[in-house]
Amino acid sequence: MTPDSLPREEQLALGMAHLGVEHVARTLSADEPPALAPNAELRHVGRSEPRWDAVDKVTGAAIYTVDVQLPGMLFAAVLRSPLAHARIRVLDLAPAQEAPGVRAVVAMVDTPAHGHMPTARYVGQPLAAVAAQTLESAQAALDRIRIAFEPLASVLDLQSAMKPEAPALYRQDEAAGIPSVGFPFVPDLPLQGNIRGPSRQAHGDLSEGFSAAQCVVEGTFFTQVQTHCCLEPHAIVAAWGDDGVEVWMSTQFTAGVRAQIAEAFELPLSRVRVRAKAVGGGFGSKSQLGLYGKAAVALSRQAKAPVRLVYRRDEEQVDSGNRPSSKQHLRIGARLDGTLTAIALQAWGSAGVAQGAGVGGIAMALYDCPNRESLQFDVFTNTSPSTAMRGPGNTQGAFALEQAIDALAEKLAMDPVALRDVIDLSAVRREERRLGAQKIGWERRESPGFDQGPIKRGIGMAQSLWPANVQINSACELRLWRDGSIELLSSVQEIGTGIGTLLKQVVAEELGLQPGAIDVRLGDTEFPSGPPSYGSRTSASITPPARTAAWQIKKTLLNAVASHWGVDPQELTLQDGWVHCSDGSRPRMSWSEAAATLRTDRISAVASRSDDYAGFRTCHGDAAIALNDLGGVQFAQVCVDTQTGIVQVERVVAVHDCGRPINPMQIESQIHGGVLMGISYALLEERIVDPHTGWMMNANLIDYKCIGAGALPDIEVVVLENYQGLSATDAYGVAEPANIATAAAVANAVYNATGVRMHALPMTPARVLQALHDAARSVP
Repeated sequence: MTPDSLPREEQLALGMAHLGVEHVARTLSADEPPALAPNAELRHVGRSEPRWDAVDKVTGAAIYTVDVQLPGMLFAAVLRSPLAHARIRVLDLAPAQEAPGVRAVVAMVDTPAHGHMPTARYVGQPLAAVAAQTLESAQAALDRIRIAFEPLASVLDLQSAMKPEAPALYRQDEAAGIPSVGFPFVPDLPLQGNIRGPSRQAHGDLSEGFSAAQCVVEGTFFTQVQTHCCLEPHAIVAAWGDDGVEVWMSTQFTAGVRAQIAEAFELPLSRVRVRAKAVGGGFGSKSQLGLYGKAAVALSRQAKAPVRLVYRRDEEQVDSGNRPSSKQHLRIGARLDGTLTAIALQAWGSAGVAQGAGVGGIAMALYDCPNRESLQFDVFTNTSPSTAMRGPGNTQGAFALEQAIDALAEKLAMDPVALRDVIDLSAVRREERRLGAQKIGWERRESPGFDQGPIKRGIGMAQSLWPANVQINSACELRLWRDGSIELLSSVQEIGTGIGTLLKQVVAEELGLQPGAIDVRLGDTEFPSGPPSYGSRTSASITPPARTAAWQIKKTLLNAVASHWGVDPQELTLQDGWVHCSDGSRPRMSWSEAAATLRTDRISAVASRSDDYAGFRTCHGDAAIALNDLGGVQFAQVCVDTQTGIVQVERVVAVHDCGRPINPMQIESQIHGGVLMGISYALLEERIVDPHTGWMMNANLIDYKCIGAGALPDIEVVVLENYQGLSATDAYGVAEPANIATAAAVANAVYNATGVRMHALPMTPARVLQALHDAARSVP
């Protein structure tokens, strides 16, 4: 049976034939377009189209926030705390207000008054901001601000902060005001010293599970702080006027920033406009307005002039957010056939002065286990607050979990892939494991430490898990003009992932045009509200309404042509820029001629994201999670020089699914980026803080090591078409899963090469040599 032969409510034909899934039945409302055929039957969706903004970016024509120049624009600079922990006894802004060229000064903390002294809790914490006619004038004015501190004892790393005698960052009465990095947390969790929690997840009976276990493994794993390194720094231009405020911002969520400005400054949404033409990376760090954004708007309101605030590179490294550190203790029980009986996780994470440093739910959700418990704690340190960062939580969690699963496989004398075939219920990941193992040459994998001599090679694998996120408050408008031109408008921002290209493809497919015929206008809250570009939710949220709007435009156009011809609109189709009449009674009509039959100069359709056809697993406000999860399996081949400790990743095979792949080339690019970020996390990146002062010692892109061109491995990407019939496009994201499994896969490959398990990131030469030395000493 083919999709076209099914009734309308069952036309979602789908699944991967080799997985035994042929069709799924869904009920579609009259407002939804019919099921989209598999990619093999389509002209544009499922094809690799060039990025819509590629030429602008490589020629320098793309407009980033740092390129925005407005008449009379002022320049802002930020005064930051030089101390890791101190009470602010005096904060006098008046001398700065009198400095040459200064037009506005605002405090970014409470000002001392009536015995109340605000607290600076980390080096680099923003305290005040100045706007002046030149950046040099603004920076000079900062030196005029009169400030006096009362230094307090500080604690700068997770292990030290956990000690009972460690100086506390927060009093009990301050617990409710601790900032969050954005992860779900329970606000009334107990605070003891610098430790808050635990946040508990549990199922079954852990004691019974370990009693039933015939094999138990356990281990403790550590992950480091990884800072955001967006090539375009955090930047905002704010222009306060009589009619409201206009903002240009490097942001991952224009609509969210608009809402935050409106709330902070008590403005109606209609008087706030946010624009983001091009964004030079975000990875979670540009998800909010932030304190710097509020400061820029406040400065502009005070000065009655546009204000530009752009972070320097050192500010970006210190205070734009980071991935939290973690300490994780895992204990896993299993029967001799590999079936799991118990998983116990205790995790401590530090998001600096913020909360929300969990290691995700991957240990509780990836594998089938009847008895499991997760206890996760926040540990506060006098360091800058974390933010979400590509695959937040689960990236740290996968490093521990996937190594523990490999250790269990070894103890059970099972192949790691075979063990996962027993404990992983996902049919999609089973197929991904099969394909990945075949392509990496898993059958050639030797026992750990097999190679003779100092150069040793190994192969490892690990799996990802990420929710299929959807933003309900996502919409776009499609306009068809009488001359045949087409515009798509949405506030969704282009942060380098190519969402504009996907929208062109989806609309072109529905209208029978070429993608180049669609004029896409994004990143402006004057347009219908688009979704954020984080959490791997953008494609899933905005491509379905884009197709729905195109379908509505198509119906209106064909009705106009049918009226002009005097035929039934059901007899008409659009293909390759022509309107065809199926009975052959009329000659084909060009697109421009068809548009000329419209009664008005322009028609438009606004569509918003409908619920998934099978419903959502959860839905809170604008954020929903689909019934399916996003998976992904990654295999890595490494070379370890046991004399120098240098680990080189030679090859990666990344097998992923994201529902319907709309643009394979862009998906491959996304996966490449995730793999490279994961390798950089695994081997290189680490924030280094002076243990005495709290200053970041590598706050630049020279001393803070990231992966470079010389260390790029061969990366082979395989993408499965996993249609599930959940939306008008059935497309989902892939950015997070591509990063989550990488460090764990590399670590398992290092173990296969050397026979030594790496329990801490990054796997620097010094750490590798130390682990080899410790292992050699432990041999009798």
